[in-house]
Amino acid sequence: MSTIIITIISLCAIGVVSAVILYFVAQKFKVEEDPRIDVVDGLLPSVNCGGCGYPGCRSLAEAAVKSDTLDGIYCPVGGADTMNKIAEALGREIKVEAPKIAVVKCNGNCDNRPRTSQYDGARSCAIQHSLYIGDTACAYGCLGCGDCVTACTFDAIDMDITTGLPVVNEKCVACGACVKACPRSIIELRKKGPKDRRIFVSCVNKDKGGVARKSCKVACIGCGKCVKECPFEAITLENNLAYIDFEKCRLCRKCVAACPTNAIQEVNFPARKVEVNMPKPTPTPKTVEKTTEVAIETPKVELDIKMTRVEEPVEVVVETPQVSTIEEKQVETVQVTEIETVPSFQAEEQQADAIKTEEIQAELAKITEALREENPELKTQEEVKTINN
Repeated sequence: MSTIIITIISLCAIGVVSAVILYFVAQKFKVEEDPRIDVVDGLLPSVNCGGCGYPGCRSLAEAAVKSDTLDGIYCPVGGADTMNKIAEALGREIKVEAPKIAVVKCNGNCDNRPRTSQYDGARSCAIQHSLYIGDTACAYGCLGCGDCVTACTFDAIDMDITTGLPVVNEKCVACGACVKACPRSIIELRKKGPKDRRIFVSCVNKDKGGVARKSCKVACIGCGKCVKECPFEAITLENNLAYIDFEKCRLCRKCVAACPTNAIQEVNFPARKVEVNMPKPTPTPKTVEKTTEVAIETPKVELDIKMTRVEEPVEVVVETPQVSTIEEKQVETVQVTEIETVPSFQAEEQQADAIKTEEIQAELAKITEALREENPELKTQEEVKTINN
């Protein structure tokens, strides 16, 4: 009985002494932690996705508190709102970064990239990539096993059964998990762009043009037409592959129209207007009627009329002064129809002038006859000569 009591007392004494020693050691070597770390950690979404480049949200909070600036520290899941709250809690300023989204830079669906073999093994892109080039002739394209879908914790990417390619939806927070999971680096984080519009080269094939086009109909062949067409120098060509820098791109879409293989994709843009080039009709001769006013100046006609009064039995010759029955210029406006297809316009014009001259002479004859009727005693000089003879 005494042995048991002694053992219990000894163990209690050892525990008390150990506790005292541990207390003094902890006080001597204790590390004080900034309480702001807990504040920042509470503002983070606590998903520990690693998209920020740190192992978890706690590590990001520690880096944000210890750093003098928040440059290079960004939580893709929380976005700008979360970073603004962190900057306000720490009393610092932060640069607003444009939101990003993951894009799949491969358009080699079943129609564009025909299958040359059939893979029968573990459904993993990493395993298939380590074994051979894949079940198509393209050694750079998507393998379609869905490692990116498995890595995404936000249900932001799915496999399209029809095309066999991954599709990113609006749930993407640009954490970068799918980028790390893809063994062929066909997924990239790019800016969403204004109105969620973006342009990128949907190809990662670095083979020469002929080889790349043979393996995939929509592969980039490295022709360089997009580079020449871009007015902002946003496109570079390296290793037979074009790349569009989203920082310089102004979404003018000129490169999309210039690409001969449709390797450049445009997302969320309005449909282009289709211009239908109709064949021009064969020109036929048309009769164009033009109405012009032509002023015809009639020639000035003067009539010298000498009248002789005859009385019996004395014959007296009275010479009357020269009378000009028409002294004024007669100008008439005639509407003439010009026909472009009739080459004999001048001949018709001369004929019209001749007709007008005849009409004028007829009018003069009528005037002379009227004068003779009013003065029957007056006779013309020609009649007097006839009588004398």
